[in-house]
Amino acid sequence: MDLKIIKKRKIWYLISGTLFVVGVISIILFKLNLAIDFTGGTLMEIKLSNTVQNNIDISNGNSFADYLNENIADSKTENITVQKAGDKDFILRFKLIDQTEREKLNSLLKEKVDKNLTEMSFEAIGPILGNELKNKTITAIIISVIVIILFVAFVFRKASHPVKSWKYGVIAIIALLHDLTITIGLFAILGKLLNIEIDMLFITALLTILGYSVMDTIVIYDRIRENLRKSNDDFEVTVNRSLNETIIRSINTSFATLLSLFAVFLFGGESIKMFALALIVGVALGTYSSIFVAPPLLVSLNNFENKKK
Repeated sequence: MDLKIIKKRKIWYLISGTLFVVGVISIILFKLNLAIDFTGGTLMEIKLSNTVQNNIDISNGNSFADYLNENIADSKTENITVQKAGDKDFILRFKLIDQTEREKLNSLLKEKVDKNLTEMSFEAIGPILGNELKNKTITAIIISVIVIILFVAFVFRKASHPVKSWKYGVIAIIALLHDLTITIGLFAILGKLLNIEIDMLFITALLTILGYSVMDTIVIYDRIRENLRKSNDDFEVTVNRSLNETIIRSINTSFATLLSLFAVFLFGGESIKMFALALIVGVALGTYSSIFVAPPLLVSLNNFENKKK
């Protein structure tokens, strides 16, 4: 099998560029629907009994949220969002409230929803803590990116011909930014359409995607390095051969990972569905960029530098 992946790189650039631009536009237009982890607010988990009022639809979080916002929400809680966490378990999210408002809300829930309702947990996060968490998240991602560049540059320090070692790291980061931007853009769209929120689990998924994607890229880089040592072929030919030698392994590994993630998404709890979805998208994109973005960019960079000489 001899796939002309590098020769068709303009097609991959067009696909990636289109998805990347759509991701950026989605983030700018829709912005991210941040959860209370970042904005501050209240998270309350409730468990309903068998005495739920008949006129309440609890088949999904959105219908239950509509009922709560029409009958219970006030100027203190403002809009209430609902996430289903089980058959009769729900997580309510709303503005930060004090103890008096909490007791009032519990009374209203028992009066208008279920007299035997149980409050399972109640968590309040202030805006200061939310901003601090947001800043720490940005810092963690920046540090991760810098460490990845240094790591890849160090590992490929002896593969400096014809592309300098540090450029392997920079191109790996470009591929990572491609993966993260498209993933975040998708969740910006989901936030707008389905009120999906960005919480700490989503950030965990992004950091996981960073590690998974770069390691997949390094496997291909390593084969390129080995073939450069053994052959005097043109750089483009060597990179394409390296891709053909590793593509089945990359796809099989990702396929096995995706099977597990789909199982979590379909059969796991509601609270981790979006975490699993983020990983599914990120792993799929990471596999794509490791094959169709990073290696072709290496060749394009090498060709560009040769033309300048």
